[in-house]
Amino acid sequence: MAVLNRLLTRRSSSFSSLPYALRCLSSSSLNSGFELRAPLSPSHSPLRRGPDPKGRNVQWVFLGCPGVGKGTYASRLSRLLGVPHISTGDLVRDELSSHGPLAPELSEIVNQGKLVSDEIIINLLSKRLEAGEAKGEAGFILDGFPRTIRQAEILEGVTDIDLVINLKLREEALLAKCLGRRICSECGGNYNVACIDIKAEDGSPEMYMAPLLPPPHCASKLITRADDTEEVVKERLRIYNEMTRPVEEFYRNRGKLLEFDLPGGIPESWPKLLQALNLDNPEDSKSAAA
Repeated sequence: MAVLNRLLTRRSSSFSSLPYALRCLSSSSLNSGFELRAPLSPSHSPLRRGPDPKGRNVQWVFLGCPGVGKGTYASRLSRLLGVPHISTGDLVRDELSSHGPLAPELSEIVNQGKLVSDEIIINLLSKRLEAGEAKGEAGFILDGFPRTIRQAEILEGVTDIDLVINLKLREEALLAKCLGRRICSECGGNYNVACIDIKAEDGSPEMYMAPLLPPPHCASKLITRADDTEEVVKERLRIYNEMTRPVEEFYRNRGKLLEFDLPGGIPESWPKLLQALNLDNPEDSKSAAA
């Protein structure tokens, strides 16, 4: 507990301090849990960040309901800005696939849509950050952490988060999107067979999200994640609303939260997200060069 108290009163902008602090925390007893799992409104003006994020440490966090697309947009920004995208969900799945000592416990937790303890998540995250530091990585884009106020306080105690991007999607579209997810059992590619076409009603705009279909050679090899059932997805959403909504307020009060309503699929949402972040769209540069 003394370690936790020290961390929660210490502020550091040093990326290298994070792995050590998380390693200390992973050996302490933490009780809270961790779930593995329309266009920009006029009030959402582009975020003015000052210097271009390229060339400096980017320490960003993605928030949003399970299945909203945090991983998709975080990975795109990771490539654009040249910083690692770290998904705690992927860390858990990697541990599962390694068949290590935690695999049986994690498998049961994931299949039931329950929570993985902070201790396990922080242990996995610490190892990933240490490995990245050894390779010379600078900065990060976190996807899936923090999910509770306690986790946000721990993170705030050891590093400065520049920006928290909160992705939002209508619940009916979110449910359809989660249930449509598929993985190629051979190459590991991620696809989505859902065609989401929601008509405008009650003041909400229409929304269309085209399916992300696999190439022919993957079509017969698609599988569904064990935790992508309607019951488990709804339980994930319930847990998110209960535990993570307060985290949005935590960062909103600190002036670090950017709320972004997804207007549709990637073609509609990606350019608008870059605009909100005050980043250049590489596709625009290619068009201008042509």
